[in-house]
Amino acid sequence: MKSRNILIALPAVLLAMSGMSAMAAGKHAGGHDDEAVGKPGVASKVSRTITMDMTDDMRFHAPDVAAKQGETIRFIVKNSGKVKHEMVLGTAKDLKDHYEVMKKNPEMEHADANMVTVAPGKSGEIIWQFTKAGKVDFACLQPGHYDAGMKGLVHVAKK
Repeated sequence: MKSRNILIALPAVLLAMSGMSAMAAGKHAGGHDDEAVGKPGVASKVSRTITMDMTDDMRFHAPDVAAKQGETIRFIVKNSGKVKHEMVLGTAKDLKDHYEVMKKNPEMEHADANMVTVAPGKSGEIIWQFTKAGKVDFACLQPGHYDAGMKGLVHVAKK
């Protein structure tokens, strides 16, 4: 009977341990209010591409970012600086909360569709559909960058 209970409990223990090891390794996924800012886009539905350049002056360099409700945009995110930067789409609250976590865990890796981390001299992309009218915040959440003003807005016009 004891061996049967152990066999039943073993998969749950292993699953829990794999989740803990992912957290210990600094992985980060999910937990954001993506629906408030839109949803991951489908590449075949991209209506336009916006190039976003990130530099060590702690600014995003891009045209004014305006979108239409329902539009899917491909953001090509370039890092022209000498330090790691990232672009994260979210609500102001989510970005601030995530930034506090990043200050404590600066090497955290991301796996969410609403963000991309870019090494110096490299590029990445986000494909995002803006489902609601209003504003969508974005920021670099690397420690010190958000406080230095590395943030912006996407203004989403109602259909």
